[in-house]
Amino acid sequence: MDHQIKAFIDDLRTTHRKNLVSVILYGSAATGDHHPKHSDVNILVVLEKIGPEDLRNAHAAIREWAKLGHNVPIYFTVSEIENSSDVFPIEFQQMKRARKVLFGRDVLSGIDVSTENLRHQVEFELRSKLIMLRRQYIPASASVEGLESLMANSLVSFIALFRGVLMLRGIEAPVGRHAALALTVETLGLNGQPFEKIFNLRGDNLAAMMGEVETNQLFAEYLQQIELVIETVDRMDG
Repeated sequence: MDHQIKAFIDDLRTTHRKNLVSVILYGSAATGDHHPKHSDVNILVVLEKIGPEDLRNAHAAIREWAKLGHNVPIYFTVSEIENSSDVFPIEFQQMKRARKVLFGRDVLSGIDVSTENLRHQVEFELRSKLIMLRRQYIPASASVEGLESLMANSLVSFIALFRGVLMLRGIEAPVGRHAALALTVETLGLNGQPFEKIFNLRGDNLAAMMGEVETNQLFAEYLQQIELVIETVDRMDG
């Protein structure tokens, strides 16, 4: 992984030259909580200016990066970094707390993350993911493997939002996924067993032991706890 990232940075430097301000690794890969099967390698690329030509020129570097199974990086200008934290409070807070500067200067160090719109964003994202989870359950329920994969992958996204819920409670959210999940369960008084079982699916610890009935029951319990989290956030309004 280190070799892949270094080669990618070299390609970005060759592509963008003096326009390249910073390359930042953020998320689980920056904290050592990365799981090759279920986690992404998240890269933030910051340029002084971004036009169609800059993005076209990046095609070759991004193509090689994507061939390795990685997501296309997020592109921001320096100005957008300085002026977007109030629009994306969750994302910028997580970037600030779990980041590793790979090239250039740390453009996130001086960002003041506003929490004014945090509750609205957290509830919006939670409800959107709940709706998507229900939709995805329909095809996934055709097999135990499909349902296990849905739960394991979706929990990662929900944990990212749980950190926002903890922030709303005035609690410093842990960077590690398991620690953030455990603290959310404790703080909100949730039933942590469904979350723990699904978290263990990420390591395939339970995959061979669960049948169709048990897997669908676990999904029902999981759904119920997510709904309780959303109800709690909704009551925080005002």
